[in-house]
Amino acid sequence: MVNQHVDPTADWFWGNMTSSESLGRLEGKVAIITGGGGAMGGAQARLFAAEGAAVCVADNRLEPAKAVAKEIVDAGGRAIVIELDVRESAAWRDVVSQTERELGPVTVLCNNAGANFRVGFEEQTDEQFELIMDVGLNGAFFGIKAVVPSMRKAGSGVILNMGSLAAIRPGGGSPAYAAQKMAMVGLTRSAANSFAKDNIRCVIISPGHVDTPFIRGNTEHSPNSWETSIDNPENFNRRLSNTPLGRLQQPEDIANAFMFAATDDAAMITGSMITVDGGAGM
Repeated sequence: MVNQHVDPTADWFWGNMTSSESLGRLEGKVAIITGGGGAMGGAQARLFAAEGAAVCVADNRLEPAKAVAKEIVDAGGRAIVIELDVRESAAWRDVVSQTERELGPVTVLCNNAGANFRVGFEEQTDEQFELIMDVGLNGAFFGIKAVVPSMRKAGSGVILNMGSLAAIRPGGGSPAYAAQKMAMVGLTRSAANSFAKDNIRCVIISPGHVDTPFIRGNTEHSPNSWETSIDNPENFNRRLSNTPLGRLQQPEDIANAFMFAATDDAAMITGSMITVDGGAGM
């Protein structure tokens, strides 16, 4: 098998999304997308904007977020950029307030922010465990609490949480990541139950093996070495062989699922998990 890499930030996205193809499926929506400067968050931001949403690209890394927002604005969409550390509940409240002022009440929240350290149970440090839970789980909890009042103003809302194969079949590696993603299922169901009366839905989308810097690169929030990166053909082919549909997912595959869940086509879906894994979880 060949180790192929598709650039998740390639310019083909906007070139292929012509005005005739855009159906305006998110027209009038206002979305906050965390990790909006990353591969999957950026793909969501571009697609949501192309379908008519006004987008707040929120990230703790301003430069990539600014680049995504510029693409959106240059293509005729509406986007703002806000620096956000999802671990700070006060920062969340500020993001929601600024988004309301500039774009209107929030109707969609995409919780993408996450971290991982690919080490075994006994090797995982207390600090690593706490960081993974703080970013992925606590950050999503703070975000949900912050946006619900804004969604009530709007009369409806959709909260979309990023899951993982680890929410379906957690392995022995990185116990914090497995715990965080399985806990995200509970958080999603609790939010769905709590806010259904407000016409607010909550859904978790669980990707399989997505070709992004999260599993390919070596970043502070997701370090990889040759032993763990899919730049290593052995690792790439192992993930590929575990995907029955025969390719790794791209960020746009996940963005499409997020968009579906955000539209009225999914009006009766809440508290559920949508799995986008090419069959890897079977």
